[in-house]
Amino acid sequence: MRFTSYWADTAPAFTGGTPGSVEGAYDVAIVGGGFTGLEAARRLAKAGARVVVLEGGSIGSGASGRNGGHLNNGLAHSYLAAKSHLGAERAATLYRAFDAAVDHIERTVAEEQIQCNFKRVGKLKLASKPAHYEGLARNFEALHREVDPDTAMLDRSAIADEVRSQAFHGGMLSRKSAVMHMGRYAAGLADAAVRHGATIFENAAVTARRREGALHVLETPRGQVSAREVLVATGAYTSGPFSWFRRRIVAVGSFIVATRPLSRAEIASVIVRERTFVTSLNIGNYFRLSPDDRLIFGGRARFSAVSDQRSDARSGEILKANLVGLFPQMSGVPLDYCWGGLVDMTQDRYPRAGRTEDGLWYAMGYSGHGAQMSNLMGRVMAEAMLGREDRNPVKGLDWPAVPGHLGTPWFLPLVGFYYKMLDRFQ
Repeated sequence: MRFTSYWADTAPAFTGGTPGSVEGAYDVAIVGGGFTGLEAARRLAKAGARVVVLEGGSIGSGASGRNGGHLNNGLAHSYLAAKSHLGAERAATLYRAFDAAVDHIERTVAEEQIQCNFKRVGKLKLASKPAHYEGLARNFEALHREVDPDTAMLDRSAIADEVRSQAFHGGMLSRKSAVMHMGRYAAGLADAAVRHGATIFENAAVTARRREGALHVLETPRGQVSAREVLVATGAYTSGPFSWFRRRIVAVGSFIVATRPLSRAEIASVIVRERTFVTSLNIGNYFRLSPDDRLIFGGRARFSAVSDQRSDARSGEILKANLVGLFPQMSGVPLDYCWGGLVDMTQDRYPRAGRTEDGLWYAMGYSGHGAQMSNLMGRVMAEAMLGREDRNPVKGLDWPAVPGHLGTPWFLPLVGFYYKMLDRFQ
């Protein structure tokens, strides 16, 4: 078993990074080479801006290349909960932004001819308990009526035509959702940004920043750049001189395994229709087929802010047990990949984007739904920096620091225990 991201291991390497010293004067400097930063760079460069991307590791090596490969429309919350928390207008706007995010990726793939196996398959949220089905049905009634008619409720008998497991009591289908190969998309998006004129420096973590008049100066171990504007797009991997964001982001590990390629008979024994699948538990699981017919299966196996080989291996054992618990027929199928990544959670699990008082633009806090939204927010922030129409769906949403949080989430085991109790008794 390989302890590396399947997406990175099966994608072409990005070779368009600029070698040598980090230097130059730019209109915009982007900190972070994931989907948000790369899409912002692509849009800005197409508009004629001088733009540089400073990535601390390699392109797509953070959350953009360490997720489950889902492009799901819809919110992390129930739509009813979002209406209660945000108000009806903001909840509907944010819901539709997730729809627009999937549409945007589809257009980008076509426009830049990125070979990343993009496909519309729909998402099925599976009710792990009878009460969960009832909750999904209540949410569906409002959602289907007000914002998304491309949804449907499936009862337990209909689930048998979707997935071969006795563990589920029905589910809600969202037809707009999609899948793609995350590593191939990241490399293709970076290539497109460079082709349009952006400069990308890999292995160039920002270690210090200062103001010199109207300019921001960003220092890295390889040199420094100056820029009129800065976009911070680092999410859970935020480090260096950006403590304002670290106090507001809780980095939570999400862990994933991938089987060996399955035969057609093995696939048919587990999945009837290709979808993205998500269970309804607070500490649940998500799964899909890969382009080469592996079952990719993930979840919050452990509430930890650490993702390394030892942590990933322990989480992989938990995920294997969960996989076999849902699909006993998979007990003899070996795992080829096991990896983890950090998710940038906000306290209320809504994303944030805007501009700080000291002039830093930002977009992050996608809370486990970033593969699609990060792309849209890269475009939205680029348009805002260009002085065009501001279409930020979370503009003005307050973002207080997490009480007692200085960057290391010491409280995660307590949060994990709380959610385990909810799953046990609700």
